[in-house]
Parts: sequence; C-alpha cells; structure tokens
Amino acid sequence: MKRTDFPKGFKFGTATASYQIEGGVEDRSLSIWDEFSHTPGKTKNGDNGDIACDHYHRYEEDVEIMKDIGVDAYRFSISWPRVMTDGIKPNEKGIDFYQRLVDKLLENNITPFITLYHWDLPFYLYKEKNGWLNSDIANYFQDYAALMFNKLGDRVKYWITLNEPWCSAFLGYFVGEHAPGHRNFQESFYAAHNLLRSHGKAVIAFRDLVKDGNIGITNVVMKVEPLSNDEKDIKASKLVDQYINGWYHDPIIYGKYPEEAVISLKNMKLDIPENDFDIISQKIDFFGVNYYTRQVIAFDENHPLKFKHAEGPLPKTEMGWEIYPKGLYDMLVEFNKKYKLPLYITENGMAGPDKLENGQIHDDYRINYIKDHFKSALEAIRDGVDLRGYFIWSLMDNFEWAHGYSKRFGLVYVDYNTQKRYLKDSALWYKNFLLNK
Repeated sequence: MKRTDFPKGFKFGTATASYQIEGGVEDRSLSIWDEFSHTPGKTKNGDNGDIACDHYHRYEEDVEIMKDIGVDAYRFSISWPRVMTDGIKPNEKGIDFYQRLVDKLLENNITPFITLYHWDLPFYLYKEKNGWLNSDIANYFQDYAALMFNKLGDRVKYWITLNEPWCSAFLGYFVGEHAPGHRNFQESFYAAHNLLRSHGKAVIAFRDLVKDGNIGITNVVMKVEPLSNDEKDIKASKLVDQYINGWYHDPIIYGKYPEEAVISLKNMKLDIPENDFDIISQKIDFFGVNYYTRQVIAFDENHPLKFKHAEGPLPKTEMGWEIYPKGLYDMLVEFNKKYKLPLYITENGMAGPDKLENGQIHDDYRINYIKDHFKSALEAIRDGVDLRGYFIWSLMDNFEWAHGYSKRFGLVYVDYNTQKRYLKDSALWYKNFLLNK
C-alpha cells in the first residue's frame, strides 16, 4: 500500500483540539473544561489544560513539525472563549492567534480544516445562560461562527461546526464523565438537540459569508454489532446504532430523528418544535467520521433502554477500545449508501504504551494500527465510497480529557516537563508514506 494508491488530491493530515493542546489560559476566558478539570476527582491525577502542550506559544514549532512530516492538511479547533470573552464579546488578541496560525499553515502549504466547537463551551454561557440546555445557545453559537467566518473565511475553505456532539451530550450530560458533568438522561437529549440546532445556525451563517468553501459536521462513528444472533441482541444493537450514529446524522439529511429510537423514548416526552428540523437540515458539503472502535451490544431486561455493552474479544488499545479496522470499512460504506455525501476521516488513531528511550519512541503497534485502517479506507474507496481525506489523531500527545495526561495518542511524543517534542517511529513511518516511499 502506497500513497499513490489513494485518489489524486486525497488529503492526508493530522488533528488536534484547542483545550487539549493550547494552554495559554491567561489570555482567554474560562471554559466548562477549565471548571471541570479543576474540580477534585473529575480528571486523573487532577490534571488540567492550563498548560497542556503550550501550543499557544509554540505553534510555529508545531507547524514546522507538520511540514517535516509532510502532511497535506491540519484539522484544529478554535477555542470559543479565546476569541470571544465569555463567548459574547470579540477578543482581538485571541483572534490574532488563529490569524497567525492559519497564515503559518498556508505559508507551509498545509490546508487548514477548522472545527468551531471541540467541547470547550465558554463557562459564562454555561453558568449564566444554561449552556446547551438553553435553546438560545444556537444564536450565541451562530454569532461566534459568523465572527470566525468573517475573520478567516477568506483563507480557510474547510469548516466543521461541531466535533462529536454525541460526546458533548451523552458523556457531558448523562454519563457525567465529560464537562459539565451532569447525570441526567433527558438533559442529554435536549443538549444533543440544541447542539444540532447550533450546527444548523452556523451553516446558515456560513452560506451567507463564505461563498467558496465547504462545511460539514464531525461525529464519533461506531460500528455497532450484536453479541449473538439472538433476535433480542440484534434488536438492541440496532437501537444503539440509532442512538450513536443515526441520531446525529439523520436529522441533518432527512430532517427527523430515527424512528425506532424516538419510539423507545416515548416516555420522555421531548418537547421539540417541528420547525427546528428546518434549521438542523441545512445542506452541508461533507460528513466527518471519527472512528476508533466498535460497540458490542446485548439485550438487558434491567436497563431502561433494554441493552448493555459487552466486551469484544479483539486486542485493545490503552483506552480499552477494541482494534477493529473492518468496522471503519463497514461504516464508510454504510454512510456512503445512506447519506450520499463526501466523507473525511477526521479522526482515527490509538493510545499506546509509549516510552521515551534515548530520544526515540518505538511504536510499531501504532504503525500497524494506522496501516490496517488505511487499508480499510482504501478498500472502501475502491468499492465506490467518496472518501476525500484522512486525519490521524493526534499530531501530538495531549490532555486526554478525563484521563488527563495518562494516555498518549500522538505521532509526536511530548515531554510535559520540558515541552520538548520527539517524533515517534509512527511519525517517521507517516513521513515516508507521504513521500511515497
């Protein structure tokens, strides 16, 4: 398998998120992740993103690393509380940081892909305006999006409204593992709905302000499979597939939530205005696919929604996630058939037991992981999927949310004591791959 096996113009890149790498907390207002990570017991070892990888001060070095590796594109997110104080008032110093970052990328022939929201909601909007539970949040998000389109839309032509709204809603408002740490099942669906409304409002602003660009949304995409051939397991797995995959894609394309999932939630009595779907279903240009693993599902009589997660038999990453490249192929083919939109793999990668030894990190397991998933992507393309790019998660080790700094996903190793960067063997392999060696 070589780079030239992929279509001409296919974009190979890498990805990051603002709170996970930037640091520079002194030059922005607070986000829900600042509050959450500084709350005892919420993150491993009490870790937080105050400094992270100090990318805010070291972005030029990090762009040079990307240039050295040879990536075509870089997907990064903007910190809403950095460019708008409290999420409301423009902050020119924060805006200037992203102006400089974009210009540096373009100078080095790296195409910027911007994600507007990667989970760092301004804390003021959460505390004073009820965050994603307030339908007005869509208007605040539209104002923020419009500001960014005006400031960067002349140079940036690829935009993503939201990263993984399933995680924002489900992990943030029901499981409580992510900020803001709520544990309310019904709230998670209201949050999800307002996230999708915000997406739609941003697309409306984009069409008005950026005439020659592309905009889409990225969600976590999981292959969901039944534990057995038992009819109850199969039915349960189909329902979970609708909660994870269909709930965040069907409304955008079809203007409605998946029917079986809606029926299963009938006792919740979600109060959703019908015309909200006119906002949510704005025409987009692509779907971003964040693929890491699969879910194995079994029927469970005692669960409110009649299912439970089962452990699959395959090897796991350091996150405990099954390594299942076939699932990537399956989901690309399914999305291509169901939604008929161009696709980008906006995240794929693995956390590994990386060790720095004599300035080197030997991570053959990550190289094998990437190779196997590249093969699945290439097979999907050969079977007719309109796949246009592949972003490895992540450019460098970083703050892994509730796991703190205990998990390493990067192509580049970060020594958090010195902030020194080291290219892992996987980064060197990627470099050779991109050189078609």
